[in-house]
Amino acid sequence: MARMSAEERRESVIRAATTEFARGGYYGTSTEAIAKRVGVSQPYLFRLFPGKKALFLAVSQRCMEDTIRTFEEAAKGLEGEEALRAMANAYTKVIAEQPERLLMQMQMYVSVAAAEQAGDHELGEAVRNGWMRLWDTVHLPLGADIDGTTTFMAYGMLINCLVAMGFPPEHRVWEGLYPEARLEGRLEK
Repeated sequence: MARMSAEERRESVIRAATTEFARGGYYGTSTEAIAKRVGVSQPYLFRLFPGKKALFLAVSQRCMEDTIRTFEEAAKGLEGEEALRAMANAYTKVIAEQPERLLMQMQMYVSVAAAEQAGDHELGEAVRNGWMRLWDTVHLPLGADIDGTTTFMAYGMLINCLVAMGFPPEHRVWEGLYPEARLEGRLEK
């Protein structure tokens, strides 16, 4: 069996850390748990990432990049309502199939608030920059319509909250969402 390169090992650490941070958040996740999940020692983990914060920033960046790519691929060649529906459908599919991505997003937002309360603004800057890239990715296919972009992003956050709280797809709270934004038929009951 071939040994993993440092870059391959780094990728496996990011995947493992995504799962761990999605479950426990920044403050509730130990680097020991991440190292154990990926099968490396903590000293090796710290050769790849200088500390827990650097690892959380890398995972946060990856989470935003993956979401941006999801929207870009879904909206490619589309505009307006077609783009909106394609992006909504792609996003709900991702969070149904990869719930750790949704939970990681939620952990990022909570961690920003906690870090900034403690006087650390680095995470907040990184997450806000990623959010603005996400906003721009959605904004252009929706015809650069500020109201349409705001509504789309607001529905996305509502979906995040409903899923994170565990509302089943058939619950009445989903009724006001357009069909592509509903998780009905996507999540196992």
